[in-house]
Amino acid sequence: MRLTILGGGGFRVPLVHRALLDDARRDAPGRCTELVLYDTDPIRLKVIESVLSAQAADVPGAPAVRVARDLDEALRGADFVFSAIRVGGTAGRVRDERIPLGERVLGQETVGAGGVLYGLRTIPVAMDIAERVAAAAPDAWVINFTNPAGMVTEAMETVLGERVIGICDSPVGLVRRAARAVDADPDRVRFDYVGLNHLGWLRSLTLEGRELLPGLLGDEKALLSFEEGKLFGPEWLQALGALPNEYLHYYYFRRETLRSVLDSVETRGEFLDQQQGQFFTTAAAALDKAYELWERTRRRREETYMAESRAASGGWQRDSCDLDGGGYERVALALMRAISGDERTRLVLNVRNGTTVPALDAKAIIETVCEVSAKGARPLPCAPLREDQLGLMLQLKAVERAAIEAAVRGDRGAALRALALHPLVDSPAVAARILARSEVYPLPV
Repeated sequence: MRLTILGGGGFRVPLVHRALLDDARRDAPGRCTELVLYDTDPIRLKVIESVLSAQAADVPGAPAVRVARDLDEALRGADFVFSAIRVGGTAGRVRDERIPLGERVLGQETVGAGGVLYGLRTIPVAMDIAERVAAAAPDAWVINFTNPAGMVTEAMETVLGERVIGICDSPVGLVRRAARAVDADPDRVRFDYVGLNHLGWLRSLTLEGRELLPGLLGDEKALLSFEEGKLFGPEWLQALGALPNEYLHYYYFRRETLRSVLDSVETRGEFLDQQQGQFFTTAAAALDKAYELWERTRRRREETYMAESRAASGGWQRDSCDLDGGGYERVALALMRAISGDERTRLVLNVRNGTTVPALDAKAIIETVCEVSAKGARPLPCAPLREDQLGLMLQLKAVERAAIEAAVRGDRGAALRALALHPLVDSPAVAARILARSEVYPLPV
């Protein structure tokens, strides 16, 4: 099986490769035998190639790694395509975050005005990739990692249909941490999770038909034993009657998180821009030490994840169970195995809504529990959403669709609407100023 990674020089590519090596050690049926990397940055690509080479040393049956010279070469013959691009690089993320902060509104990579700006810049490139895949590898399945994952997947879906599936590791991490908090095996529980990418809720957790979530919500000590419990606090979780995705902290505790970000010396984008820039520069000059440098840098990256939200909720540090959330690479490989080997499994994925949430359009991309087989991913029925949950979903879906319209049609009015309608942007005038300052969408008024 051939797997192609677009954005093959990305910092997290070795995590995917590590999961592929686990399959090789187990001689898993239908495992990947060839990994093709494509990236527009040859220096980053060379560094990551060195990391993969060191990682695969002495692993029998490790997939062959090949670097493609152009996009069409990378796509031809692929069975699966992982799209993990970052249009504008980490410098683009810095601008996406800083411009909204200049107006005193949140500008995180996938949330708020920053997420909209990132989507506006990324969607045209993602659409071009979708069209190239359709022409060069029409039978390939595209697994989209590129953020904002829901928005980008919905745009690519207009070209590729159900052969593009978006993934995120936040939901599986939440499920696994919640299961451990009630001493349940994370691999044996069933659950109800629904929402949009980075905007969802775990509303049921069962083991052999026994509902575990109410007991967890009523146990303050258990709640404070894992990341989301500490992030949101027992009182608010008990009031919600559900466990929210960690990114909902930006919505529920907007004032506190904004204050924390404004008080920080640097944004998350600035931290990653500096950290990754230093890593790739150092590793490029010492390729024999690239793997060691990568591992050290990766650990620091994970330890500082969502630091501003943790600072806003008490300033605690992530512990080992928080760090071991599930990993987007594991979700991707599980999805790939289920499709290629027809190994039926259940995963939280970004797919067409169908009839899962009746209030949303059938073609809208949602994030929910799916049954996966050789035919792809089918969303499972879920319990009705509460009004507060549905309200947020409807508002954010309007934002996503306006951003897609703006990116595809070059419509500045739609871009303004996408920014102004976002619940974390409190004024159309603020939205207009953000759009005017942005290098993402310099359209004439």
